[in-house]
Amino acid sequence: MSQTESTAFQRARRPEQVEMRKQTILDAAEALLGEMPIADISLRELSRRVGLSKTNVVRYFETREAVFLELLRRSQQAWLDTLERDLPARSAPHHVVCSAIAASLAQRPLLCELWSALATVLERNVSVESVRAFKLSNLEAQVRFAGLVSDRVPELEDDAARELAALCTVAVAGLWPFANPSPTVLTATEDPRLAGSRIDFATTLSRHLDLLVTGLLHHPAASPTSPSRH
Repeated sequence: MSQTESTAFQRARRPEQVEMRKQTILDAAEALLGEMPIADISLRELSRRVGLSKTNVVRYFETREAVFLELLRRSQQAWLDTLERDLPARSAPHHVVCSAIAASLAQRPLLCELWSALATVLERNVSVESVRAFKLSNLEAQVRFAGLVSDRVPELEDDAARELAALCTVAVAGLWPFANPSPTVLTATEDPRLAGSRIDFATTLSRHLDLLVTGLLHHPAASPTSPSRH
């Protein structure tokens, strides 16, 4: 980025200009996540990729973690837009719905990677206001996801569908790292005796979601204050 372009970037004042700058930073963060783990991406590296100083990046996002929280929110919305089109028709068998959800998530490694880092990385080193804004947005996304599920599985009550939406996040966050281990672990699990330790993400997630739906169809949903609601 030239000095003139960098100055123009810094001087953005109109809301649409600010939003454009934010999207540029988010695009750079997304590109970096395709190249390295989130733990290896510093604010300095992100700033270098955008072509700005750290000081200029924090004009738009307070910390590195705030960038990835917003990228998670953007990725989640994009996934739901796709899921709404791709889910099977109303009253499909719930195992078919669960399989479609799992397959859809398996095609979005960025979202799964960010979800797996949510509690341990992304919700640290950010302000109360940023966390609150993210959680409110995430709650809206869960309600939307629950609505998509209950529309396809009408026998699942609204509260149960919302609990499923919350637990889906937990399932993804837990499964994704194990399904995408380090090269050392991959090599170790080539041992035939460890074949059972290898995890196919989509297949395992589909089964977990199906088991959750089966359980929720026969047991009352947790209260809205349940700690499972992230």
